[in-house]
Amino acid sequence: MAKQSFLKGTLILIAAGMITRLLGFINRLVVARVMGEEGVGLYMMALPTLFLVITLTQLGLPVAISKRVSEAEAKNDKAKIKRILVVSLLLTGVLSVAFTIGMVMAAPFIATTLLTDERTLYPLIAISPIIPIIAVSSVLKGYFQGRQNMKPQSFALVIEQIVRIAFVAIFIKLLIPYGVEFAAAGAMFSVILGELASLAYLIYLFKRKKIVHIRHRFLYYVKSGQDTIKELFSIALPSTGSRLIGNISHFLEPILVAQSLAIAGISSSMATKQYGELTGYVLPLLFLPTFITNSLSIALVPSISEADANQNKGLIHHRIHQSIRISFASGALATIVLTLFASPILQYMYGTDNASHFLVLMAPFFILLYIQSPLQAALQALDLARPAMANSLIGAAVKLTVMFLLASNPDFGINGVAIAMAVGVVLVTLLHLMSLHKKIGFMIAWGDLFKMGLLIFFLLLSGNFLKDMFTNFETNLFIFILMLFILTIIYILLLFALRFITREELSQLPIINKWFD
Repeated sequence: MAKQSFLKGTLILIAAGMITRLLGFINRLVVARVMGEEGVGLYMMALPTLFLVITLTQLGLPVAISKRVSEAEAKNDKAKIKRILVVSLLLTGVLSVAFTIGMVMAAPFIATTLLTDERTLYPLIAISPIIPIIAVSSVLKGYFQGRQNMKPQSFALVIEQIVRIAFVAIFIKLLIPYGVEFAAAGAMFSVILGELASLAYLIYLFKRKKIVHIRHRFLYYVKSGQDTIKELFSIALPSTGSRLIGNISHFLEPILVAQSLAIAGISSSMATKQYGELTGYVLPLLFLPTFITNSLSIALVPSISEADANQNKGLIHHRIHQSIRISFASGALATIVLTLFASPILQYMYGTDNASHFLVLMAPFFILLYIQSPLQAALQALDLARPAMANSLIGAAVKLTVMFLLASNPDFGINGVAIAMAVGVVLVTLLHLMSLHKKIGFMIAWGDLFKMGLLIFFLLLSGNFLKDMFTNFETNLFIFILMLFILTIIYILLLFALRFITREELSQLPIINKWFD
């Protein structure tokens, strides 16, 4: 099984992430066009509950599996790799079944009491069978990551999106006559089929290239896996803390939004519609560049862990600087485009620009989100998961507090939710930077900050110039695409001129031709 270097593994994941994000947007377009804002709202209000349950099921094991398998691989200890897989599959399997049953039983209470919209019951029940599927696939992904092979996960992500898109329109159109809540449930079921296809591919690949036999002496490895459990949990429990805090925050978010907007005098139907616009239309656009930062984060953990084991502080700082530079560069273009062209983007994509003010408000602050994920990965790789968890807890508490205070005020309403989200992003990113500075003396160089400012300034200047030159871009899709193409060319030239892409990194690009050998 071929291993990849840090940059090569990152590029493979970025390529897959780009494809899956594009496919994901096609899926969202279908869902939005067919179900409308209210249907999207029901769909999005049910998702945080699912994410919370999945986080509880996984217990942060994918990161721990990746790290421990990598260590065992270096020592060629196949028995330990098998113990890691056996223990992980058993733990996630038992937890996934228990939480699936619990989610189905709790769905009526969550829908009617917490989310204040009984129609969310159907999406909640429809999506619950996905929990065991994701639990098993996360173990296999952690295994492949630990062996420093990013291709299986990359192909699995693409397969998942293709299958989802193939079925989502079918299920929505079949069920929309029965009500928007049933259509939302149909959209959820298409997600299950996509994850099932992804898992089938991972199992096939594992069996074809396996180095251990899972079923052989399974119980023996379970009984002898106590030390393995301790090793996994020493990483998994602190690492899952940050994710759990984030998922609890996301779980509480639609509940808090519904209750706060009710206090502000907004009906549950209108609250669902507004929340659907914000989370179903705006947030996916703001999160678009994160496929690059997530790819960097996955590849960053083993790279920094190895450098830390070798006490190579220079390489640790270099990898963090490299990740921040690439992450910021990837988010800069999205930030400017979403800020300057919010209305036409939403109009062309969803047929409405009602949520354009959210994009203009949030995009400038969300540029810090793009460097947040690599910073958190660096903290975890340096065994600083506890500070990362504390930062996430502070950020979530502040975000939810601000959200309640502003959203319950009629003068702010749903805009208060957007402001609170931006506050949370900025605060957590700054806290991560402070933690790295305190522990290893890391800080972003003034020269890099100056280059970041220049990149934003010249992109903003170029974007406004193009808006003045092409005055009919809001009604002519071809002109609008041409404008974005020109701005992208300017952006690429600026990356080279400001040295966001170095000669060392360019020298490694020929390996792209060998990715799929």
